[in-house]
Amino acid sequence: MHAMLNIAVRAARAAGSIIARGFENRDDLNIETKGLNDFVTKIDKEAEAAIISKIQESYPDHSFIGEEGSSIKNNPDYTWIIDPLDGTTNFIKGIPHFAVSIALLHKGKLDQAVVFDPIRGELFAGSKGAGAQLNGYRMRATKSKDISNAIVATAFPFRDKGRLEESLQQFNRIFSQVGDVRRSGSAALDLAYVAAGRYDGYWEKGLKSWDMAAGELLVKEAGGLITDYDGNNDPLYAELKQAGSANGIVAGNPRLVQHIVKQLKA
Repeated sequence: MHAMLNIAVRAARAAGSIIARGFENRDDLNIETKGLNDFVTKIDKEAEAAIISKIQESYPDHSFIGEEGSSIKNNPDYTWIIDPLDGTTNFIKGIPHFAVSIALLHKGKLDQAVVFDPIRGELFAGSKGAGAQLNGYRMRATKSKDISNAIVATAFPFRDKGRLEESLQQFNRIFSQVGDVRRSGSAALDLAYVAAGRYDGYWEKGLKSWDMAAGELLVKEAGGLITDYDGNNDPLYAELKQAGSANGIVAGNPRLVQHIVKQLKA
């Protein structure tokens, strides 16, 4: 395992321990509202602090971007992108489907990635050019050419319901042609499941860098394809450079991604 990936795994497990304990005692979460249907708990904040602390033990000069407000600008060549608890609403409601997401950018390119599900004990990890693994076993995205049997995942615009009609039209076009659709509440796990071959594909609009960074590398290293809704590569780069204006994300095996993009643009 790459040295920096090893540190990311340790950081994810440290955060996972905090999250697992918090999940057992959700009576004292200090829930705050960040926006419409967008919440944060003290567990999110404690987990983010634990991740940064663990990484800084080995790399004190690195930079950080965290969902819960952590922004540390040091060495620009190394930037960690962190979502300490992707799926906070699931966590609050007692739905055991959420994850820690940690990615490292080296000179602007994805280099290391970890998505950790602390409830199931599943660790999805990958390094640029070295493949991706689930609990140490190689992951591969599906290669199925039968779109009619594909299982895909998505999400609805719960923060911007003004886009609901457009989203439902896109959903109807895709749903009518695939096997079935899932909506889990955790983008990081959706992308990890694509990398693991559990989902054939995935699409969603409105993600932030911390939602997609680790999952994007996992999918690529598992042999999948990542584009935006127009079929352009590297939606993470667009989100980072254009302050959240990335045009959605589509992931899966190349044929299915091309098909989903076609339906999104119809």
